[in-house]
Amino acid sequence: MLNIIWLLLICTSVVFGVINHQLDAVVAAVTISAKVAFELVLGLTGIMVFWLGLMRIAEACGLVQLIAKGLRPILIRLFPEVPAEHPAMGEMVMNMSANMLGLVNAATPLGLKAMKSLETLNTYPGIATNPMCTFLAINTSSIQLIPVSAMAYLAAGGGMHPTDIIGSGLLASTCSTVAAIIAVKLLARLSCFNKVYS
Repeated sequence: MLNIIWLLLICTSVVFGVINHQLDAVVAAVTISAKVAFELVLGLTGIMVFWLGLMRIAEACGLVQLIAKGLRPILIRLFPEVPAEHPAMGEMVMNMSANMLGLVNAATPLGLKAMKSLETLNTYPGIATNPMCTFLAINTSSIQLIPVSAMAYLAAGGGMHPTDIIGSGLLASTCSTVAAIIAVKLLARLSCFNKVYS
């Protein structure tokens, strides 16, 4: 679907460029944008490599496991349908720990594994269960202790103090996660979302 949207945007730009006799401006804009994108990616690569290396050190020092240990009692209450010792619980804990540290790329494989494990508990395969929806809501909103991506964009864009975003990022992501949990728990109580299970 995204490929179709991009193709439509490009075709529309070219058509309007031809109609308005501004095709040179369209080509120049594409060239400049490609250069800016390349420079941004180069800057982001260095910053992401640094933070991913820092994450490896944190993982080796036990920081991720410490966060996971603190999250486990909360997750047992949020996911009463999932047995405490089920592999999905550990995978969700590790996914959320990585997300909290701003390491979305490291968290993605753990999130996919957690969803596959949650599917093993599903009595209606192919239909999302309440734990799957809750996990998706938490994973999407995700509390950010260290917003690595945002700091990387600010640093690559020439921001003087990219770490200033940590406090506001933590507050905003906490609010979004609380709102996501409240929404998913309220919607789970509505009969129209539980027709399959009843």
